[in-house]
Amino acid sequence: MKRNLIWLAAVGHTITDLNFGAIPSLLPYFITEYGLSYAAAATFLTACSISSSVVQPLFGYLADRVSISWLIPVGILLAGYGTAASGIAPVFGLSVSAIALSGIGIAAFHPEGARLVHRASGEKKAEAMSLFSVGGQVGFALGPALATSALTLWGLKGTLVLSAPATIMALIFFTKQGEIKGYLAATGEQEPKASSNAKTQEAWVAFGFLTATLIFRSILFYGLNAFVPLYWIHVLHQSKAAGGTALTMMFTAGVIGNLSGGRLADRYGNRKVILVGYGVLTPLLFLLPYTRNSVTATALIILIGGILLSIFSPLIVLGQKYLPNRVGLASGVTLGIAVAVGGIASPFLGRFADHHGIPSALRVVAFLSLLAWLTALPLPDPRPRETST
Repeated sequence: MKRNLIWLAAVGHTITDLNFGAIPSLLPYFITEYGLSYAAAATFLTACSISSSVVQPLFGYLADRVSISWLIPVGILLAGYGTAASGIAPVFGLSVSAIALSGIGIAAFHPEGARLVHRASGEKKAEAMSLFSVGGQVGFALGPALATSALTLWGLKGTLVLSAPATIMALIFFTKQGEIKGYLAATGEQEPKASSNAKTQEAWVAFGFLTATLIFRSILFYGLNAFVPLYWIHVLHQSKAAGGTALTMMFTAGVIGNLSGGRLADRYGNRKVILVGYGVLTPLLFLLPYTRNSVTATALIILIGGILLSIFSPLIVLGQKYLPNRVGLASGVTLGIAVAVGGIASPFLGRFADHHGIPSALRVVAFLSLLAWLTALPLPDPRPRETST
């Protein structure tokens, strides 16, 4: 495993996703600046989600056809400069366009970044992918803190601060282009092939089931993000700070779970980690809405966060193995569309909670985990199969 490239990609992932994580913190300032309604303010999140998720598979397809390593630094620059420009744009439409540009940058980075990790990981693909995905998690966590600090000091113009880490990271990637290109070229020659006339067969049906599993996982993840703090406040009768702390504990456990899941998947297989993970996660999620003790609920949410995130990297790696000739496309779908669906479905879960209560909404989340487990059951172990051409 080429650790220096893995860590470089992980830090690049942090700087890229930092911009997406910062957007919610910008909304109150946009509302004040442009006199927006809450629905109009949500346009910023929608613009970034759609531009990043829809375009991402296209960048992945392009990366599979022609390796474009410079997409990584260019994607980082667009992600950072787009968010930075949103705060100095003179009108609402230009601010939204700048955020959409940031989403395109995020979309450009992920497939080629994930493809680099796949190529540089050697036999430890799940462990390497877990490091890469943890980098993104750290970015989401740092984004609100950095944006809030900058905007508190300088108002909306403080978004310009976000251009600094993007510039530094992009410059590092530009200086490493020779090594990245050379390594990708060398590793590309080592991809498993029986002969020059053989091509590894792709498992599209299995990839379809895996995508469905990821979609269910995405919706339940966004559901937990929305409802865990509310459950602590309105059902367990804890403070708002306690609700935020519970979410932080879930995310912290998720980082540990993500790293552990990658190591376990490399040792025991991606499919086993996924099935066992969902098998344990589902009953824990069904228990949560019936819990009225904050200590018990905290223990449950720590376990839930760790197990839920331990499954993510094995799913990404399995998708790449099902489409070995289209690693960029597989990464674009699994990191893009399959994840973004959760954000699109969140309002519907919210409406359900409005009518039926938060505990009922959490039961729906638990049912989604069961569906994710059921769609994961048919997933085969990827075995090298070759067809002559």
